[in-house]
Amino acid sequence: MNLDRYDRRILELLQKDGRISNQDLAERIGLSPSPCLRRVRALEEAGIITAYRALVDARKLGLSLTALIHISMDRHTPERFANFEKKITALPEVLECLLITGQDADYQVKVVVADMDAYQALLLNKITRIEGVTGVHSSFVLRKVVDETALPV
Repeated sequence: MNLDRYDRRILELLQKDGRISNQDLAERIGLSPSPCLRRVRALEEAGIITAYRALVDARKLGLSLTALIHISMDRHTPERFANFEKKITALPEVLECLLITGQDADYQVKVVVADMDAYQALLLNKITRIEGVTGVHSSFVLRKVVDETALPV
């Protein structure tokens, strides 16, 4: 799908406010409501817009500790990676899991928990018990400097 300036502006505005009404969106991009809605539907059908979500304040839920964990695996086989990915995906504390290169680790996992005790329990009782995990290096987030979800369009 080739994106024109209207499509890009729709994406920009929806990333900032996914609850904007079609009427307001149409006014802000300079189209009438019907063509605007058709464009939004086309972006959804093309898989460019994949979902609409609420962003929740972790601290207000008592989740004040964010950690980045580099995880090393014992073997680099598709089966070993598939098993790890299935297990890590099932943990609700995991916000992001990336298969990486250029580090001494195979994965970088971002987790959020209430405190250091909760982190220790997650690490020792769940993550290190996943078959194939041989090394774990943790870093703790002191402060978010940039915290964006919007992609540049």
